[in-house]
Amino acid sequence: MTNSITKNALRSLLYEVVTAPKPGLVDPISQGPHPDMNIYTFIDSSLSLEEYFAAAVEIGQNFQSTDLTQMFQQLRQRGITAEKEMFAATHGANTHKGAIFALGIFVCAESYSMTNNTELFLTISKMCKGLVQHDLIQNNELKTAGQKEFEQYHIGGARAQAERGYPIVREVALPFLKNNKGTFQTRFLDTLMKIATVTVDSNLIKRAGNYNVTNWLHQMATKYLDLGGYASPAGKKCLQKLNDDCLEHNYSLGGCADLLIVTIFVALERGYI
Repeated sequence: MTNSITKNALRSLLYEVVTAPKPGLVDPISQGPHPDMNIYTFIDSSLSLEEYFAAAVEIGQNFQSTDLTQMFQQLRQRGITAEKEMFAATHGANTHKGAIFALGIFVCAESYSMTNNTELFLTISKMCKGLVQHDLIQNNELKTAGQKEFEQYHIGGARAQAERGYPIVREVALPFLKNNKGTFQTRFLDTLMKIATVTVDSNLIKRAGNYNVTNWLHQMATKYLDLGGYASPAGKKCLQKLNDDCLEHNYSLGGCADLLIVTIFVALERGYI
């Protein structure tokens, strides 16, 4: 089990980064608005995290207590080391900090759920219970983009998603990916844009310096899907426009990318792809 879950975690990172063309993100065609990284940086970063995901599997497999927040704390401590390993592999570029958080949770929860016959998303919400209160209200030292945005816009970001058991993945992205047809490229790009219709991306807000950019992304992503997505010429043209806009304004959709990664991970685990 350890090898299987770890392998699917790495596959999900690599499947996401090689999917192109992704607006506001690194792919094999473009660095996007990220001059300090490229496709090779992401490959190196992904491989540097293999031991972390293996450790996350072991934490989930071996955890005995009924208080799953303690399991999250164990994972978080290992995640601090994983961040250092990532930065060493990328020479300081922040390629996967968000994925270390989100995918680490999914890997650990999947391992625990398979061992104890529990439901994945419920396990995640139990692991992350009280996370917003702890990180953003009690200990909000305004160090991270997420903490600053909570202070300014009252957005819970990745922590709120985790505490709620990732409803965007559970209710929107995963069913969409499962039912979407076509090549991996089409399915992953369309799923990324489906995520972009509903998520509040803290990376995008940070780059734009305002919350209203969220409405713009929702509208553009909805238009793309209404035009038929990547399988249609009109959808491709719309995606290129979104790509151009992100480059022009230096917008990143890093939060959407993290949600796509964990959606791909669950889809791999469930045999949907």
